[in-house]
Amino acid sequence: MFRYDKVLFQIFLIQLLKIVFVLSKFTYFYFKNQQTFFYFKNTTTDLSELFMEKDLYNVIGVMSGTSLDGIDLAHIEFKIKDNQWSFTILECDTVGYSSDWILKLKNAVDFSDTELKILNQEYTKLLGTIISEFISKHQITNLDAVCSHGHTILHQPQNGFTLQIGNLPEIATLTQQTVVCDFRVQDVQLGGQGAPLVPIGDQILFSEYDYCLNLGGFSNISFEENGNRIAFDISPVNTVLNFYSNQLGRDYDDKGQISKTGKRHKHLLEELNSLDFYQKKHPKSLGFEFVKEIILPIIESYPISTEDKLRTFTEHIAIQTALALNGSKKNLLITGGGAYNDFLIERIQHYLPNSKIIIPSKKILEFKEALIFALLGVLKLRNEINVLSSVTGATKDHSSGIIYKK
Repeated sequence: MFRYDKVLFQIFLIQLLKIVFVLSKFTYFYFKNQQTFFYFKNTTTDLSELFMEKDLYNVIGVMSGTSLDGIDLAHIEFKIKDNQWSFTILECDTVGYSSDWILKLKNAVDFSDTELKILNQEYTKLLGTIISEFISKHQITNLDAVCSHGHTILHQPQNGFTLQIGNLPEIATLTQQTVVCDFRVQDVQLGGQGAPLVPIGDQILFSEYDYCLNLGGFSNISFEENGNRIAFDISPVNTVLNFYSNQLGRDYDDKGQISKTGKRHKHLLEELNSLDFYQKKHPKSLGFEFVKEIILPIIESYPISTEDKLRTFTEHIAIQTALALNGSKKNLLITGGGAYNDFLIERIQHYLPNSKIIIPSKKILEFKEALIFALLGVLKLRNEINVLSSVTGATKDHSSGIIYKK
């Protein structure tokens, strides 16, 4: 009898061990697949303590702008000493979009929810591949994080909504890196515009300039006023200029040479300058919806040549820039693709004759936004403020973004 019970016990023990083994495998794979979320929700405090002890950060900043020039990647080394930040831009690349991707991203503003979900998944895979290839190409090791903006498809802060694709959790698995991303959503949830986000980087890294102007898909300005950092979007820039350059078979208006040949249309210029957005006080921001629903229909209502449309809109950008700076006599740092548009810079200088315009080195000019989103990611890792309520109109300053662990 005793022998019989012993055999049963051994059989029971073997079966129990099998069950424990299966459960342990299940638990391992579950947590392996879910580690991103547990990492973000439960260990942010421990993570920030770890990163607060560092004074050197090795990161990659990734940015895709509304002008659809491509994906900017910049390998950055940040140092902090006595609460002063410094940076070195190491390797940097811009990876252009294929014609298929340009078409998808242009049309995505009209996509259904299902189409947007599929696009988000596809774009996350594309972004993951491009980041991985950048790391491999430049043999980058020991990264603290990849800090990625994603690509804005919809931006409707007035409706409590903004969407940047490419920020799905899979991005960490695809790149095998810790990823900090999705910086705008939290600000909109806090009642802010979710934009612009670059000004805190202007304040920390470019404080020697009175004004920082970025000329990208849209223009935005950043400056100090009564002890607060103020910033806002000014007007569309390359979203419109590239649209009409495309009609002439060009990717963009090189140095503004096409615009320069056109003629200003007085009534079109007056109608553009009288738009309600330009009368609003900051904080305020723009999305591609503004271009598609308001700007382009107005321009298209005038039966004038494409060259005249480009010339008139260039003048519009220059006038709105000067109004935003209120005739400043101070120094003005200009970055973004629009800084290569010599004719546009000439027109801005015409309306700001007493301002000193500074065009920085090529690396800063082209990769300043990637640089600053890298900084936003580092600040998030340190659990420090990276979005200013004085800029966005949110209810408070805050540390925004999501952290996904590799």
